[in-house]
Amino acid sequence: MPTNLQVNGTTLNVEDTGPGSSGETIAFSHGLLWDTSLFAPQIAALRSTYRCIAWDHRGQGKSAADHRQSIGMELVAMDAIALLEQLAPGPVHFCGLSMGGFVAMRIAARRPDLIKSLLLLETSADEEPVETVGRYRTLTAVVKLVGPRIIGRRIAPIMIGKTTMQDPARTQDVATYTATMTQRKDIWRAVNGVIDRAPIYSELCRINTPTLVMVGDEDTATPRPKADRIVEAIKGATLEVIPAAGHSSTVEQPARVTAGILRFLA
Repeated sequence: MPTNLQVNGTTLNVEDTGPGSSGETIAFSHGLLWDTSLFAPQIAALRSTYRCIAWDHRGQGKSAADHRQSIGMELVAMDAIALLEQLAPGPVHFCGLSMGGFVAMRIAARRPDLIKSLLLLETSADEEPVETVGRYRTLTAVVKLVGPRIIGRRIAPIMIGKTTMQDPARTQDVATYTATMTQRKDIWRAVNGVIDRAPIYSELCRINTPTLVMVGDEDTATPRPKADRIVEAIKGATLEVIPAAGHSSTVEQPARVTAGILRFLA
């Protein structure tokens, strides 16, 4: 059940399914603009076997607002660490998508005691590419002035793959995803945190936990070379490419992603 949890000086909206039959826990860390619904299909499929914990990052979803101009990745990672220390009795399988992956890699490199295995979806270990920074700054300025809904048509093709975008049967899905990603006017603070993030690549050599990297073959925000680079840097990491998926594979191709997670955990 969703609940509000006091963590690291803020209030986070947390979904905790309670114990599963395996006695193990999966923590789900969502991507920028999203909330826990990004992992709804996986949680529904896995909750009987695993305890599933998901939360909205500060300044996103239903979690509390933040006063900072930039909600940095180090702060968001500290939130996640405090949450795991409060809720999880032992190391967890940590699944992070995009921004959630930025968080996951920081925790795995610096607090390996908290991580049993690592699942990194549509993410990058590098800083924001210089060629996209200007475009994202412009979108952020528009959001601050008039709100996020006006940029929905600009965001959707970045966050969702062309197969889903062009499928007439999924028009309502795309509308729902876009509405989710454009619901908070103060989202620009979190966007700044992503744009301003420091790279984590140099720390990946410290990660020794089993790691699966997944990437949609239509992901243009963090394309496959970003995933390959992570796999090369983390000892023993493996790669799985999700067909017909963009930057939000968990909702675009939920069955394929869930099957990949289950194979890895097995």
